Amino acid sequence: MVDIVRALGWNYVSTLASEGSYGEKGMESFIQISRESGDLCIAQSLKIPQDRKNKTYEFDKIIKLLLDTPRARAIIVFAYDEDIKQILAAAKRADQVGHFLWVASDTWGSKMTPVIQQEDVAEGAITILPKRATIEGFDAYFTSRTLENNRRNVWFAEYWEENFNCKLTISGSKKEDTDRKCTGQERIGKDSRYEQEGRVQFVIDAVYAMAHALHQMNKDLCSDYSGVCPEMEHAGGKKLLRYIRSVNFNGSAGTPVMFNKNGDAPGRYDIFQYQATNTSTPGYHLIGQWTDDLQLNMDEMQWGKGVKKIPSSVCSLPCKAGERKRIMKGMSCCWQCELCDGYQYQFDEVSCKLCSYNQRPNENRTGCSPIPIVKLEWHSPWAVIPVFLAMLGIIATIFVMATFIRYNDTPIVRASGRELSYVLLTGIFLCYIITFLMIAKPDAAVCSFRRIFLGLGMCISYAALLTKTNRIYRIFEQGKKSVTAPRLISPTSQLAITSSLISVQLLGVFIWFAVDPPNSIIDYDEHKSMEPDQARGVLKCDITDLQIICSLGYSILLMVTCTVYAIKTRGVPENFNEAKPIGFTMYTTCIVWLAFIPIFFCTSQAAEK
Repeated sequence: MVDIVRALGWNYVSTLASEGSYGEKGMESFIQISRESGDLCIAQSLKIPQDRKNKTYEFDKIIKLLLDTPRARAIIVFAYDEDIKQILAAAKRADQVGHFLWVASDTWGSKMTPVIQQEDVAEGAITILPKRATIEGFDAYFTSRTLENNRRNVWFAEYWEENFNCKLTISGSKKEDTDRKCTGQERIGKDSRYEQEGRVQFVIDAVYAMAHALHQMNKDLCSDYSGVCPEMEHAGGKKLLRYIRSVNFNGSAGTPVMFNKNGDAPGRYDIFQYQATNTSTPGYHLIGQWTDDLQLNMDEMQWGKGVKKIPSSVCSLPCKAGERKRIMKGMSCCWQCELCDGYQYQFDEVSCKLCSYNQRPNENRTGCSPIPIVKLEWHSPWAVIPVFLAMLGIIATIFVMATFIRYNDTPIVRASGRELSYVLLTGIFLCYIITFLMIAKPDAAVCSFRRIFLGLGMCISYAALLTKTNRIYRIFEQGKKSVTAPRLISPTSQLAITSSLISVQLLGVFIWFAVDPPNSIIDYDEHKSMEPDQARGVLKCDITDLQIICSLGYSILLMVTCTVYAIKTRGVPENFNEAKPIGFTMYTTCIVWLAFIPIFFCTSQAAEK
């Protein structure tokens, strides 16, 4: 019965047994085996009391209790005929036709008595019967038995009265007045219905098992003695039991008769299903058999109203993909489904696991998939606008540089300090070029150039401006003291000073290269949100925000120093008109830098940075 329940996919059932050795022992055995299987849970174990006063009330109460666990639709029944009939009637009164799924023992078997007038409630009931065969010769023997030739059977007279519905007045019968008395001329099979009882085979085999055991005991204990020897007379029941368990012969139906270590004969059962609505042959249908293992023909099964789909009797429905089971205490078949949240995926039925740092759960959370990799794309607004402005700046710078080259020897160009002007234009040009490096796909080469040019363009520009403002400042400071010109104001000296200032930036970059070689990385942290679907990995150069500020720090120092000199030279004569524009440029540059730093650090998206 446990195998049948498991084969049908049921894991949550109730048991119902008649009070007494048969029902209670059967129920205990079923519960024990179901516990050993580990995948079957008992919702309720109810008993049908035998000393009940109000039958209807007791059975209605049982049905009400069974309905307290509505998911346990399968009811395992170990009950007598009358109890089965009453429980079906109670289910019908409760309007539960089609709700309960009955799985009954051999006391129900293929009998019609329990299901008469309540076929709709019994529809789909699965019952079992020991596999049996009709014993040839027994029918002829039994139908020839009469009161005259079967006096040795002390129960035969009672059977005679029951079978022919009459009363005997001879010795051995109940002496009561009745309308009909037995004549003794009645014949079994002629004057009454007769069908060979299904257990005849087992009764005959049981008698032969005892006979074989006694015969073997006699051979072993009384080999030189005719009849029963004293040793056999005093052998005792335990020794006889050992001989009974050792027998092995072909029974009355031709099947082997033997006993296992527990004293049980091999189980051979036919499995039936009651199909009242079967249009071809309503009634009990053979749907399988059990001989050491279950053989069940699912195609032959039919449930209420002719439905072929197997109904369910489970405590909890299967969890959806991405959900884990939280087993209820003491009930392995009952659980609550919990979604694996965050970056977790369903590892097995009862647990979730966290995806690795570079992965996120897939759509149904049954596994992990790589987090998409993003970078600043050329078509992004964050790239298009800077590129457009950089192109304008490059064009303007090239135009100015071309103008300077064309008019290189004119007084205006010579007076502006053409050498430092070319250096300044080169720095401005590099500042625009870095835009394209910042958008290009990061790799070792691109990251190397980023480190070099990140601060170099500004360093060149500010170094040239600082050298210019310093020259103007020194000239006028020296003029206040004497008419002698200060040192290091020639174009060559100015270029040397500017180169020295630029070399400090380059030296710092090369030290950075040695300490931390450039390479690209994928940053999964900055774009990791609470929603895994929005998680992204950012492909970027391995440069931290602090390293960027440090790389620009020297340029900022030059800018601040240049601003100081611009302030000091703000009162120079109009003939030295470079000082004021440089001062204005440095003031606005300081404001831009003051705005840049907080904006940069407050931007959370790495690609946009």
